[in-house]
Parts: sequence; C-alpha cells; structure tokens
Amino acid sequence: MQYRVQGIVIRSMDYGEGNKIISLFTREYGKMSVVARGAKKVKSRYGSSAQLFTFGDYLFYKNGQLGTLNHAEIIEPYHKIREDLHRAAHASYLAEMTERMMGDQEGQPFLFDQLKASMTAIQEDKDYEIIDHFYEMKMLTYAGYTPELDQCMVCRESSEAVALSIGLGGILCEKCILRDPQAIRISSGVFKLLRVFVQTDVRRLGQIDVKPQTKALLKHIMRSYFDTHVGLRLKSRDFLDQMDKYGV
Repeated sequence: MQYRVQGIVIRSMDYGEGNKIISLFTREYGKMSVVARGAKKVKSRYGSSAQLFTFGDYLFYKNGQLGTLNHAEIIEPYHKIREDLHRAAHASYLAEMTERMMGDQEGQPFLFDQLKASMTAIQEDKDYEIIDHFYEMKMLTYAGYTPELDQCMVCRESSEAVALSIGLGGILCEKCILRDPQAIRISSGVFKLLRVFVQTDVRRLGQIDVKPQTKALLKHIMRSYFDTHVGLRLKSRDFLDQMDKYGV
C-alpha cells in the first residue's frame, strides 16, 4: 500500500552499508517505520530528509513492518535544533519519549500537533524545560495517567490543593495530606502551572517566566510522576541529567 504523509523523524538509525531506517510520527497514522535506501551516502537524495527532527512530506510503499521511501520533500529542517547541543538534547528527549510510548500506526493528530509545536518552541528558544513538561503531560494523558487536579484523591472534595501524591495520582488537601507521607507539598503557583500543562495546547504557548526554585520542584514532580506511572528509562533523559550535573 502506498502512503503519502506529513511526518516528523523521531528516530534515525543506520541499516546496512548505505541505508537508514527512520521512524516517522505522522498525523494520520501515528508512528511508521520506513527504509530510506542510500540515505547514508554523501550525495543521497534522502540524506537530509532522513535526519532526526526533520518535518516533511514522505511518500513510501509499505507491505509489512517496514515501508520503502520513494520520495521526500522537507518542509521544516529544524536546523537550529541540530546545530545546538541544548536544543538537540531536549528535542531528542521529546522524540524518544514519543517513539517509545506510541504504538505502530496509532493515529494521534493532537499529539502530532503538540510534538510539532514543541519542536518549533525549542527552535524559537522558549524555555526548554517548560516545553518538556508540557509535552510530558500530553504523553501522560495519552497513556491514561493524567494527574487528578480537580479534587482531593482521598476525600474527593474540591478543597485547596496543598500537596501532590505521586502514588495516588493527584492532589491532596490539608486534612488528607497525612494519608501519604511521601506527598510533595506544592504552592498555589506550582498547582496552577500543573493545570496549565494539562489544559493548554502547546501551539498557544507564549513566553513563560518561571523562577528557578519553582522549575526545580516542577522537574522533581514530573520526573517522579513519569517514573512511577510510566516507568520508561530514556537514554535522552539520562543525557539531560548528565548535562545538568556537569553544568554543560
């Protein structure tokens, strides 16, 4: 069957002497794997279109697990992402998260738009860590692990949130906070940002100014929640942590 799709390259790996296998995240069909023959060669017509993060039009024939690329036209190469270590590291995190969490050929138009908007936001130098959290929350929602932010997880009342229980999967009020000794105390500002991550389309993201201590707490919350409920070990996230550790 022949496909013509718009897609973002979320993985690119060598295959044989001169070929690459690319994973495309497409609007209509979700994740699809395609062989780009000759893409490793210097004068290949597919060299640029098979690079990680590239957004383009792809035409391929698919009969089984792998498609064979017949034509590609680049729409947005995202050069600025690939040319900068920090941009590339954060974009790689979003790409690997998508590649690992999405099943093959699961059409997710909204998630496609969120990933594309996130890549654009990284290229435009918006806050990389905040972009990560927006997209993490979209992927958590896709996987069915959206945190409960409207009512206390214990008493089920719409009381003021004072803590987030990672294990219970949502907020706790003051009278119920002792039900989870591991609950993380949160300010009203952190609570509002968590709700923004859930409710706001990344395509509408403007500049967000977040204090360093607030960003550190948000990172702790999102990492803990992701690890508890999804449990994927991502190499790109380990690389981000190494960059933070050594002040790169």
